[in-house]
Amino acid sequence: MSQEPDKEFRPVNQILGTQPSLGPIPADQVLPWTVIALTSYFIINGIFGGIFQDEFQKWLWTLLITAWGMATWWILTGGRSWRFLSKFIGVPTWTRGFARYQSLLEINHEAKNRKTKRRRRRK
Repeated sequence: MSQEPDKEFRPVNQILGTQPSLGPIPADQVLPWTVIALTSYFIINGIFGGIFQDEFQKWLWTLLITAWGMATWWILTGGRSWRFLSKFIGVPTWTRGFARYQSLLEINHEAKNRKTKRRRRRK
């Protein structure tokens, strides 16, 4: 009897249900990180290239801005981004209220109906 339940279980591939990755880098982050790296390279070397005196400063700032952009993108769109982003979702305030109907064409429409209805009731 104790051996029969063991035969019911089947071996399952551990990779099923996981997200594809290239080493420690998630596969869905590769394209945005490439765009961030190229954009930071073109901004530092293209637009602000004349500000820096040597190549070391250009590459240092390029790497710093690239790392900052990649980290920010990973925090906002990573696997458990809801933990961070759910803090900024406002909770709706539910109230119960009733609005009285007011016609835009005839403002005294309800008063006219009340007078005619009361006259009919009295007669």
